[in-house]
Amino acid sequence: MNKIKRYRIFLVIILLFIFEYTFIKKTLAEVVFSPSENISIDFFLKNDGSPNYFVKYKDKTIIDTSSMGFDFKNLQSFDQRFKIIEVKKNGKNEIWEMPWGEQRKVIDNYNEMVIILQKKVNPSNLLNIYFRAYDDGMGFRYEFPNQKGVDSIFIMNENTQFKLTGDHTCWWIPGDWDSYEHLYNTTKFSEIDAISKRDHRDLSATYIPENAVNTPITMKIKDGLYLSFHEANLTNYSGMTLKIDNNNLIMTSELVGSDRFGYKVKRKLPFKTPWRTIQICEKATDLIDSKLILNLNEPNKLGNIAWFKPMKYMGIWWEMHIGKSSWNLSSGKHGATTENAKRYIDFASKNNITGLLVEGWNTGWEHWIGFDDREGVFDFVTPYPDYDIEEVVRYGKEKGIEIIMHHETSSAPRTYEKQLDPAFALMKRLGINSVKTGYVGKIIPKGEYHHGQWMINHYRRVIKKAAVNKIAVDVHEPIKPTGLRRTYPNMISREGLRGQEFNAWASDGGNPPEHLSIIAFTRMLAGPIDFTPGVFDIKLDGDSKGNYNKKKNQINTTLTQQLALYVIIYSPIQMTCDLPENYENQPAFQFIRDVGVDWEKSKTLNGEIGDFVTIARQEKDTGNWFLGSITDEEERTITIDFDFLDVDKEYDAIIYKDGKNAHWNNNPMDIDIEKIKINSTMKKTFKLAAGGGLAISLKIRK
Repeated sequence: MNKIKRYRIFLVIILLFIFEYTFIKKTLAEVVFSPSENISIDFFLKNDGSPNYFVKYKDKTIIDTSSMGFDFKNLQSFDQRFKIIEVKKNGKNEIWEMPWGEQRKVIDNYNEMVIILQKKVNPSNLLNIYFRAYDDGMGFRYEFPNQKGVDSIFIMNENTQFKLTGDHTCWWIPGDWDSYEHLYNTTKFSEIDAISKRDHRDLSATYIPENAVNTPITMKIKDGLYLSFHEANLTNYSGMTLKIDNNNLIMTSELVGSDRFGYKVKRKLPFKTPWRTIQICEKATDLIDSKLILNLNEPNKLGNIAWFKPMKYMGIWWEMHIGKSSWNLSSGKHGATTENAKRYIDFASKNNITGLLVEGWNTGWEHWIGFDDREGVFDFVTPYPDYDIEEVVRYGKEKGIEIIMHHETSSAPRTYEKQLDPAFALMKRLGINSVKTGYVGKIIPKGEYHHGQWMINHYRRVIKKAAVNKIAVDVHEPIKPTGLRRTYPNMISREGLRGQEFNAWASDGGNPPEHLSIIAFTRMLAGPIDFTPGVFDIKLDGDSKGNYNKKKNQINTTLTQQLALYVIIYSPIQMTCDLPENYENQPAFQFIRDVGVDWEKSKTLNGEIGDFVTIARQEKDTGNWFLGSITDEEERTITIDFDFLDVDKEYDAIIYKDGKNAHWNNNPMDIDIEKIKINSTMKKTFKLAAGGGLAISLKIRK
């Protein structure tokens, strides 16, 4: 081979190398870092033009190369043959204030990268992807700009992947399209089996079509890093479950569908999807303190909502679950009577409790659970004859107690929407500012699910109409929280988990002692929980008159843990759920009288998922602190460093702790109460009984 020929070959190789390097640089060099630069998100197109991303934490890959794309009913799939036509980068660092919440001030600090994509074969097909990198995690969402010749799109599948880098320990519930009321499971990723959780006898509606999980799903990587996967700003879209590929360690977005319409999402162009989120933290406690989900939502659209005040409330509710009374009149033991409501009001007014929920007040309760023809069963304005709503509201105002309205829709949302105007008009006339809504049962019309786009839009219409009427909403059987309380702060709380009531009647005996030490690191990461703590009759063995006795059920905690839950499980409305007579002459009830509900700041002091957790919160206005700590079925010793207190102040502390012989099953009522002085330099060690807890009130010394 002569020199000229060798030179030409060498030149071709060099040119090919330059071309390949230029191409790779163009397609692989798109990266955004968090403000601390600990987290990086890389985006690139493979050679077939398919969008992919991966995530690193301190240069260690935590989400491996994962693909992105969509399948449509009326368009070719958005999965490959893209090219990058522009990349935009920006960021934000600001502080905003919550009108109510776990803390008053929230830091919103991120760097953003927007990838503008265009189909090579059809330049009118456009897709934008937004990536935001925070110091506590990341989020990304898709934007569909106007497409030439297309008005609306029908999404059949969103194919967003999350490829894990190991067989992580996971805390998960199945991807049920109708219910989040499952116990959390602790397994390796490769062992997730949602199908085995089908057909739970205690759920009024449940549908688990495949091996998928609901979000948030929280994980612990072998080297100690913690991840939690969820979504933010779920607006006019379908709820996302995550389909599990056990063998390849991949989760893929699986949207809740509609059997009635045969698609997952229908949207007019242009629009943006919800954010897909991953919280990334070195300590489990940092997951709780993260405000990533809130920050990925739009700012407050309602302005000042001074008409809603965070509160503790009682309810004609628990007595139905334990069998003392009933929701329906024909049972002969109707709970929602004028006389009974006044009894609760009298007790609440004497004990620093400012709200009363009354369930079973309106006609229709004889014909709802188990019936298919539930349309029009409830009218939300007509009380039973033994409940004088006008008199109850009047009496409540006289005693300083606000009545909370109750609207059980029986999962007939079309009926509810037709009656929203008269229902809210009644509330306005009576001066009632809060409503608890419920959606028990399978959705009517058939073929829709609680977590599908059709129902998500229904929930939003209720929230927005309530806001117009200055009404706050607490939803049971809801769509999961995704941070919309920032945008619509009248969305105050919701259920969306296996709550306290399961302890009263569940066929499996109720929630195990570990339940809430998992909830704090999973469901609570999504938003406030109306869990309804405060049961003092732990064994549910009834009163002296034999009005109820639940021999097969009990509360699987100590009394002290029931107190601690007022700090651990966050909600701006906290129920004092037990019967008034069960609180009488109980010294431990003083903590419920004292504990706050609206916070200046919160700090998670220690904890591990499914084992234990300790949280301290400072009350707005007073500056007083309250601390709660809970453990699972294992007794343990914890040390509290009180350095979170103001350094120049001394506090009168009342410490409620498990007694020497306390045990969630054998001796749940054993409690010790101690009064001491505490300041920020002190450390104290406490023993938590099995299934037990610790509750401390710390009031500034005058």
